Amino acid sequence: MNLLIRKMTLDDLEQVTAIDQLSFSLPWPPRSFQFEVTDNPASRNWVAEMEGQTVGLLVAWLIVDEIHIATFAVHPNFRRQKIGEQLLAHALKSASAEGALKSFLEVRASNHAAREMYRKFGYLEDGIRKGYYKDNGEDAILMTLERIRL
Repeated sequence: MNLLIRKMTLDDLEQVTAIDQLSFSLPWPPRSFQFEVTDNPASRNWVAEMEGQTVGLLVAWLIVDEIHIATFAVHPNFRRQKIGEQLLAHALKSASAEGALKSFLEVRASNHAAREMYRKFGYLEDGIRKGYYKDNGEDAILMTLERIRL
C-alpha cells in the first residue's frame, strides 16, 4: 500500500465531500470544506491518497496549544487498513511540530471502531455531550489526549 498524506487543496473537495457523505449521516456541506481550506487560519486539513484517489480526510483546528479533530473519515472501501491511524498520526505529529500539546475530539457513542483507534493513541473518554447528534439524538463521547507523544 503506497499511501500519501498531504495537505488538502480545493482540488480535493469533490472526493472529500463524497467520502464525508458516505461516512456520516450528518455530512458537512461542500462550502464548509472550502472554508476550512481557504479561510480558516486555525484549520489544518489533510487527505490520504492512494494511486491518485483520495481515500481519507482529516480536518482539525489548531488553537494555541490544542488540536481539535473536527472531522475525520476513511472511505468505506478502504477501512481497516490502518489508513485512519496513519492519517491521525500525521495530523498529530504536524500539530505537535506547531506547538500542540494536547488533542480533543467528539465521537458518536456507537462508533466503537473509532473509539478503539483513539484509545490506541492514548485518548481517554472523559465526558459525554447528551443528544449531540441531531439526526438521531445520539450522545457524543468526548475524548482527550492529554499529551501528544508520537
